[in-house]
Amino acid sequence: MPADYHSHTPLCQHAQGEPEEYVQAAIEAKLSEYGISDHAPLTPEPFDDWRMLSKQLPDYFEWIERAQSAANGKIPVRAGLECDWLPGCEPWVEELKGKYNWDYLIGSVHYLSDWDFDNPAWLEKWAKTDIDDAWSRYWKTYTDMAESGLFDILAHPDLIKKFGYHPSGDLSRFYEPAIDAIATSGCAIEINTAGWHKPCKEAYPALDFLDLACSAGIPIVISSDAHHPDELGRDFGKATDLAKQAGYNETLLFDQYQRSFEAL
Repeated sequence: MPADYHSHTPLCQHAQGEPEEYVQAAIEAKLSEYGISDHAPLTPEPFDDWRMLSKQLPDYFEWIERAQSAANGKIPVRAGLECDWLPGCEPWVEELKGKYNWDYLIGSVHYLSDWDFDNPAWLEKWAKTDIDDAWSRYWKTYTDMAESGLFDILAHPDLIKKFGYHPSGDLSRFYEPAIDAIATSGCAIEINTAGWHKPCKEAYPALDFLDLACSAGIPIVISSDAHHPDELGRDFGKATDLAKQAGYNETLLFDQYQRSFEAL
């Protein structure tokens, strides 16, 4: 199975499991590599209730090193962070980048202004929201993130659809500017299998987006977004079929920011 680079730890306050359990699950799933990429701290703190605090970064480093020790050469264990893209976040991301010997950084968009739109706690807000406006704002933010050049992988591209709210008409009007920016930046996107287990019942991103990404030469990884050891590598066979349907035949590997390819 491909590498799974998007996974979390209990430090984010909404995941479970110990490093040794994740490593064993990765081995049993026959993943080529296991990557750890918990939600990075944001300031001012506490920013929200679903990420680690800055003072917990040493605990995170210890978690990674426990996983690497448990792997004992049986599977490569890679170190990453999932960093939220917010206006003016660039200096903070650069600071985080210097705090550890990372293999990759993941960029993600979870916020529109002060609204973490994928948080079930604020689900009722969707019923009062202009869907076209929310999608326009989301994809503009995603495009800005791609243009920053700060990240190796961009997470769950169409997360905005999580609760099943879509604008009418051809959605390529939202996708195409982001595709152009991602292709220019050279970063990868992920096929995130967690979407199949959310209200949208669809992987992130949709096949139409993947078709455009493949045509633009944008590389991919496949990710579970695991919050429990049992979720590592979840639906990777299904995601591989989706990738092939879009025209992909390989995924990326990362080692100290250096890329290589593995066949699907």
